[in-house]
Amino acid sequence: MASSCGKSITNSSASSPQQQNSGSDHQRKRRRMESNRESARRSRVRKQKHLDDLVAQITELKSDNNQIQSSIGFTTQHYMNMEAQNSVLRAQMMELSQRLESLNEILDRINSPTACNGVYEAEAIEFNPFSLPCLNQQGCFYYG
Repeated sequence: MASSCGKSITNSSASSPQQQNSGSDHQRKRRRMESNRESARRSRVRKQKHLDDLVAQITELKSDNNQIQSSIGFTTQHYMNMEAQNSVLRAQMMELSQRLESLNEILDRINSPTACNGVYEAEAIEFNPFSLPCLNQQGCFYYG
């Protein structure tokens, strides 16, 4: 029995380190799997957060884009109104420039020393700038 006890002790002590190695390998493998699962979970959380951030950024950029487009529309309308007003003012300026030129021509003829050989006197002319006189064939003023 002593020999069988010795074998038995030897066998149990010999198998014990293998079981311990197998058990510690199993524990290491289990811990590695748990660590990998946790790492994958953290990775999924990071990806979801990144996706949520991108969706929020898209929403903000769309809002900014709408505001910019609205501002462009308003500015374009304001520009068109200013262009129309500028056109009207240019036309008025042209008309007033022509009127002024005509009035200056009348004044030059009135103040001219050779005004139709004294046919009229400057004081006798009724001067109304809105009813411009007609010129007769000799270049003198004719008020009809």
